[in-house]
This record gives sequence, structure tokens and C-alpha cells, in this order.
Amino acid sequence: FSALAMTTTVVAAEPVPIVSDAEFQPLVAQAKRIVEALDVLGQPLPEADRARLTRAYAMSEHAAGVKEIQAILDPHCLIAVQVNPESRVKAQQGPARARLVQNGWRVFLVKVQNEAGVTAALRAESPNAAPLYTRSTSSAEPKPTVPLSEVPQRWMDVRMYDERPLYKTLSGLILEYRLIQIYSRDSGAREAKISFNVGQGTQDLGFRSDVDVLFQFEPGVALTLEIHDENGKPAMASFEFRDRLQRVYPAQSRRLAPDFFFHPQIYRNDGETVNLPPGRYEVTYTRGPEYKVLTKTIDVPNLPTYRVRFDLERWIKLSKFNWFSGDHHVHAAGCAHYESPTEGVKPEDMMRHILGEDLNVGCVLS
Repeated sequence: FSALAMTTTVVAAEPVPIVSDAEFQPLVAQAKRIVEALDVLGQPLPEADRARLTRAYAMSEHAAGVKEIQAILDPHCLIAVQVNPESRVKAQQGPARARLVQNGWRVFLVKVQNEAGVTAALRAESPNAAPLYTRSTSSAEPKPTVPLSEVPQRWMDVRMYDERPLYKTLSGLILEYRLIQIYSRDSGAREAKISFNVGQGTQDLGFRSDVDVLFQFEPGVALTLEIHDENGKPAMASFEFRDRLQRVYPAQSRRLAPDFFFHPQIYRNDGETVNLPPGRYEVTYTRGPEYKVLTKTIDVPNLPTYRVRFDLERWIKLSKFNWFSGDHHVHAAGCAHYESPTEGVKPEDMMRHILGEDLNVGCVLS
């Protein structure tokens, strides 16, 4: 019987591996950290599961406690990973519903059966999370990089969560749980290949360390921005959207023009939208150095559309003193950070920056 033999709806009736009495207390401690980490990430376990875990922690019969902890946590596992005695890693999809949200992060559990007692970091990789941009060694000419045909395939980000209260490496226990975070740029249905390892050369043979997961998506919220300058007129402005973990939205690594990956802000005109998952955000907004940098906390509800107003505040208008601002040397191509897949920066995209920073002049070298 394999610990990885999980269906999409049922948790195994005879959970393995067998956890000794000596390891029950560390398993309880690790499960508590998982619950705390889910709280930190804003995706807490349901109250009913938390209550069941509390009772499982107190069980005097440790074998029953181990079985109950697995019965509670296994349904939240997207992947089950086994490290065999030779430190070879294989993986299989677990019972958690593979649902993501457009332009947002979702967190899933990963069940780890560590027969080798490995204490290295568990890594997750995916070709669907490969970079959209590459950097050349020379700024003279851009190198051939990601073809546009590859852009739809590179729709996700994936990373293991190894910050506090968790640890960066596996504990070496025969059984533990880890957290994986997945970001989606798109909506609809997408398939991803996710691979796991505990170091170079530890993948199992026959691609058994790979899992192909078909994800379904919940659409994000089309947030319409009402933007007015100091005179109450519509304007273009710069915005940074961050959640309580200071993650930037939309994720910089998945951006395509006119939103650029090499800075956290995006530029929007009055009446334009940004797609965000429901939640609370701290928004930093301004319109260049002649305006104050303001912050505003917004709560985006679980609705198809929502509107938020932003009023800009100018502190000086230097053109009254015959001082005119400009950027007269904007590289459209040739620099490493302006490379494919959009083949350089177009003047119409840079015009958004020029207006959003309230420049009087902008010259795009094309």
C-alpha cells in the first residue's frame, strides 16, 4: 500500500508511513506550524478542521492520532511526494481541488513521505513557470529569447513556502506536510507540469517526480479606477497594489506590455481596469515627483466588477517657473530589461509612463 494512493475524493483508510510514538509529538508540532502558516498566508483551515486537529493532538493513542491528523490534512493536499530510501523523489496528485484564481495566489498542502530522512529543501519547478524574459550579456543587441508562441504556456508561478513559522528544509521526519503557492495569470482551464526534487539528481526515473495537474480558475475582479488630478480632471497615474504579505499585483514575473516586469508599479488612466482577486490591498499611488505619494487601503469584494476612486494631490507645479520635465533618452530596444516577448518597448506603451509620471516631454529611441 502506498501513501500516495489517494483518490480525488477519499483519503486512504490505512495511512502510511507508520509514525512511531517518538515521532508523534514532532508531527503534532509540525501540523501546528502548518496551520499557523496558512493563517499568515490568508488561507486558513476551516474551523471544523482546526477543531478536529486540536482533538487529534490530545489523543493518548498515538497511532489513532497520526491517522486522524492525516485524515484532516490529506484532503487539502494538491500533491503527495515520496522520498524513497535512495533519496529518489516521486510525486502524485492528491485529493485537493485544483482551483486557482486569476491574477492571484492559492496555497495547497504537500504531503511528504520521507523514507530517507532527507533534511534538504523540497523544491518545486515547472516549465509553465519559466521566465517570460531573458537578459543578454550585452546591451548592444537583444538576444533571441522567448518566442511569442511560448507566452501562453508560461502562465503560472510556483514556489514552496519556507518562511516562518515553517523551516526552509525538510525535518527528516518520516511524515510531514509542506505548503506550495501557485499564481495564475490567466483564467479558464490550464494544465501545468510540476516537478519535485530535494537536490540535483534526486528525481525518480521515468518522470515519476512530475505531476500533470489540470487547474480550473475563478475569474478575478475587474477593478475600475476613477482617477482625478488636483483640478478634478481625469488623469493617468502610477499604482502599486500589494497584499498584506507585500506581494505585488499583478505579479511582475507574468506581466506583458503595457505593464512591465522590471518595476512594481503599473500605469492606468481614468476609467481603465486592473484585474485582482478578492481581498484587501494597500495601494500606493502618485503621478510623478510633482505629486504627493499617497496610500489607500481597499477591500475588493467577490464581485465581477468594482469601482474605486483615487484623488491625486499636487504639491508643486514647476512649469509655472519655466521648468519642464522630460525623459529624452528612452531605450525602446537593445537593453537587457526591454527584451522579448514584446520585442522592445513601444512608444504607445511608454506614453503611459510619460503621462503617469506627468512628464512634459518623452523621447522613445526606436
